[in-house]
Amino acid sequence: MMGHSFLHGGPCLTGLSPAIIHVLFGGSPETATIDILDCVDTDVRQVIEMLKGTGELSEEEKRAITDLAVSWDLPGVTSENRRWLLDKLLIHAVLERTSKQVKQLRRGLKETLIWPLLTERKDTLLLLFPRTRDTVYTPLMILERIIWPTHDEDSEASLEDTCRLTGFLRTFIGNSSYNILRFLMKFWTGWDVLPRSLDVEVVDGNLPKSSTCYQTLKLPSHYKDYAAFERDILAAIWSSDYGFGMV
Repeated sequence: MMGHSFLHGGPCLTGLSPAIIHVLFGGSPETATIDILDCVDTDVRQVIEMLKGTGELSEEEKRAITDLAVSWDLPGVTSENRRWLLDKLLIHAVLERTSKQVKQLRRGLKETLIWPLLTERKDTLLLLFPRTRDTVYTPLMILERIIWPTHDEDSEASLEDTCRLTGFLRTFIGNSSYNILRFLMKFWTGWDVLPRSLDVEVVDGNLPKSSTCYQTLKLPSHYKDYAAFERDILAAIWSSDYGFGMV
């Protein structure tokens, strides 16, 4: 799926740990740079974070760390092995527990025949595995990719409503900060990475909605003033942290 999406201009996979990418393309787990945020299991991450620093560990903290370490065939924590155990737990949590999935990813990429490109041109890895923090949104970048609605007999909204709502959206995008634009893209497409094109529809409805599979933003036609439109679209895009329909 990842390979075919890459080949056909679809969304690529964001959020993959650099350590996973390092091992996926032949790097040794011992030479991978692992950040505590690469551990996606928040319960495990909280336990491993207890090992950071040099402060005295409570008995409860020692018990939690030892329980985790022993479950992964590692020794309990002592003052001498604290830093070593932190590194070992991180390697196991991020890399060793995902070794089978990494092998499956490698096999799938080879089947789509893009493996030679990725291994010989390492600069293409950022295209296949884009990083959200490296993505820069500007209003102009988004506006240039929007396919604006055209009015015809089958349109749900009148020409006047369509012009008014698309004008509101232009104003909203033009006045928005990078952070708001990032959440708008996540609400609009389900991804943090800007796609090649974005669709807009003006429809009957109560609140702004999106069809992420079709990268279509659906704007209700009832808004008569910009302030109400801005209030509701902000409420809608912030809901992407909690799930659809949680406005």
